[in-house]
Amino acid sequence: MTDARPAPSLTSQAVWLMMAKTVSFAFAIALPLLLVRRLSQQELGLYKQAFFVVTTAMNLLPLGFAMSAFYFLPRERTRQPAVVANILAFLAGTSGLAALLLLVWPGFIVWLFGTPELAGLARLLGVVVLLWTLGSFLELITVAVQDVGASTAFIVLAQFSKTALLMGAAALFGTVQALVVAALLQGIVQITVMALYLRRRFPGFWRAFDWPLLRRQGGYALPLGMSSLVIQLQDSLHHLFVSHAFGPAGYAIYSVGVTQLPLVGILRESAGAVMLPRINQLESENGRLQIIELVARAGRKLALVYFPLSAFLLVAGHEVVIFLFTRRYEASWPIFAIAVSILPMNAIVLDPVTRAHSERFFFLRLRLIVLGVLTTVLALYASELGLVGVMASVFTAIATIWLVGLWRMSRMLEVGRTELRAFAPVAWIAAATLAAAAVTAVVHAMVAGPPVRVIAICAAAFGAVYATILGLSGVIAIAEVWSLLRDLRRAATGAGALFGALRRRSRPQAPSDPTAPAPVNLVAP
Repeated sequence: MTDARPAPSLTSQAVWLMMAKTVSFAFAIALPLLLVRRLSQQELGLYKQAFFVVTTAMNLLPLGFAMSAFYFLPRERTRQPAVVANILAFLAGTSGLAALLLLVWPGFIVWLFGTPELAGLARLLGVVVLLWTLGSFLELITVAVQDVGASTAFIVLAQFSKTALLMGAAALFGTVQALVVAALLQGIVQITVMALYLRRRFPGFWRAFDWPLLRRQGGYALPLGMSSLVIQLQDSLHHLFVSHAFGPAGYAIYSVGVTQLPLVGILRESAGAVMLPRINQLESENGRLQIIELVARAGRKLALVYFPLSAFLLVAGHEVVIFLFTRRYEASWPIFAIAVSILPMNAIVLDPVTRAHSERFFFLRLRLIVLGVLTTVLALYASELGLVGVMASVFTAIATIWLVGLWRMSRMLEVGRTELRAFAPVAWIAAATLAAAAVTAVVHAMVAGPPVRVIAICAAAFGAVYATILGLSGVIAIAEVWSLLRDLRRAATGAGALFGALRRRSRPQAPSDPTAPAPVNLVAP
């Protein structure tokens, strides 16, 4: 634990983690595409409900406590095993209570979703919740200690084993119970790997529990965790009302419509994480104009992705839904259209600004108010609204928070007409997007044939118009393109060096020469 070898650079960490996330996503996307073809709508709805319990529990039950590893491990170097033991004890306690609830009262999950068929799966799901919540600490701890090689391997292998087990269960048995049993096996595998890793990395961690340190960790993490809890509830509650009002088959259509697009969340969260420390520094230096410029530059880069993605899917999304999920889920298209309309809001990143200006409690109150109104509306009128109406209500809630946040940020930063000029490139991107969408809509109306043919032709038309207008407007400078290419080349060089180091470490080492200079270690111990 006192090894002084240097940690890998931030670039190396980012390259490897992004590679791991990308490969992991490639494995994960295959599963729903198989399930929509292997299971009936009723069975797919049951599967979505069952695993909604697991994933929601994994997000809610830690209450942000595991994130204390990032703060306390560097500061408590002599008590790192205690930090780990405390986190595991907390996760075991919260997930254990949830598992006990489902073991003792299987009807709870029936009450939650209004689906009697879930009663027979409740006890198995309780065990899966316990194992997956505990096992989720493996990915986090490897990142916290900057063990890039291990974190990359665990992210990829965990997703591969989960996808393989679940796809095997779907292909061989084709039942929801088989999928839950496969998830239980995955939990056992991940817990075993985590125990072996922690035993090597933090010897004796299982007997290092420290109550005073646990209280300090809780004081740091739980306030942030409660704010995250509200956000998770806002993102999750509408699923429960849809399940109650429309049953498993209706929920299957709804869940396909609100499918998460690849890497969209990662891009937004990455931008926020990079901006937060810089905005904190600028706020302490009274750098109001610099903060506005930073938000505008980030908005330009995010808009280059979010605006065209949303517009293209609004034009050709009907064929995308059919191509990915078959015509059985064609009814998901209107829900999908509303969901992708949320994407442009992500271009202006508000969270780092509100955090730097101590506005978290204002937005926590705002989220609680909006959540209360949304919950009341869905509780009373979900059946009358229909699936599309429920999604429209969710869109309204998200848009309300975003618009109030935009107004609040403009007031804090005193944004006037002069400052708005910094956002001119975002306006150009919006104009290019609208023009490309208009042309693509005309092409879409003229093209017929299989969905993949329509998607390809529309994508070519959209891309040509979008790129031409951006090039003529000067939104993307040639120097910026060359800079991006140089950054990618450096990242590739760093990844190659890191891969070579990992490969050398895996080979048997010859006896070292004490007179030879020490090699540079690119991987954290």
